[in-house]
Amino acid sequence: MLFGFVIMFISSVFLAFATSIEALWLARALQGIGSACTATAGMGMLAIAYPDDAERGNAMGIALGGWGAGMLVGPVYGGFMYRIGGQMLPYIGLAILSLIGAFLQMISFETCIKKEPHEDKGIFKLLQDFQIVISAGAIAVSIFCIGLVEATLPTWMMDSWDARSLERGAAFLPHMIAYLLSTKIFGLLGHKIGRWLLGLIGLVWISCAIIAYPLASNYIGLILPSASVGFSMGMIDSGMFPYLANVVDIRHAGAYGSVYAIADAAACLGFGLGPYVGGPLVGTLGFRNLLWLTASFPLLYAPTMLLIRKIKEDSPKI
Repeated sequence: MLFGFVIMFISSVFLAFATSIEALWLARALQGIGSACTATAGMGMLAIAYPDDAERGNAMGIALGGWGAGMLVGPVYGGFMYRIGGQMLPYIGLAILSLIGAFLQMISFETCIKKEPHEDKGIFKLLQDFQIVISAGAIAVSIFCIGLVEATLPTWMMDSWDARSLERGAAFLPHMIAYLLSTKIFGLLGHKIGRWLLGLIGLVWISCAIIAYPLASNYIGLILPSASVGFSMGMIDSGMFPYLANVVDIRHAGAYGSVYAIADAAACLGFGLGPYVGGPLVGTLGFRNLLWLTASFPLLYAPTMLLIRKIKEDSPKI
């Protein structure tokens, strides 16, 4: 985690002074590495610190809520700081926050987590476990849908009713607020409801919500589908992230770092493919047809949650 904070500090300084596309590309790549370090290590540490499933789900729900809060505050902070001080100020602020994070990590994270001997089987071994692959796939599919919507919705809003920049930015606020509430609620209840059931309901729900986007004729009409997408995303994340730790507990001897590296890679894959696919296809298919096609992916993936209802010690591999 400390290494990740240091890398994010360096990338923020690069972004503050970058003047070419190459420098921006390098800075963003460093930022992704730093984020991966903190996210993977953070989830792994929570999995170790909270061995009880109910407590673990609650802790991860809080952590995921922090993730959602950052996504909610980030664009507002960036726009405000950019207006005040141009390109440099928001990234200098991020660099300072990274240093504060590193300092807090050093003084608060003591060696209180008991280190038990275990055999980390590595990512490729874990990828042979079909329940890990299915769980990571649910994360990737849901975030793919979000990435595609984020890449195409603002343009559609401008073309459909000449939406202003404030409306285009505010369109994602219900999503983030609902995500915060959902991760908190289902972080607590996931143990009782069943992690697999959260994933199943979340995938079906996100399909229905995506279909509703093109039906909106103004910003008010976007509130319900946006909030529904955020709430369903919270269900999926609150189900799959603790579920992965449970699989590791039972079958993979504490390989938390590797399993959350897989989860983080799945999230990045989904978020990268969404805009990459959505950008070219929206011009060919149109916004409504593209989103209806996209809604079929989580709906078709949802039945795979039935395959991960029970975690067995000798679960069949791929």
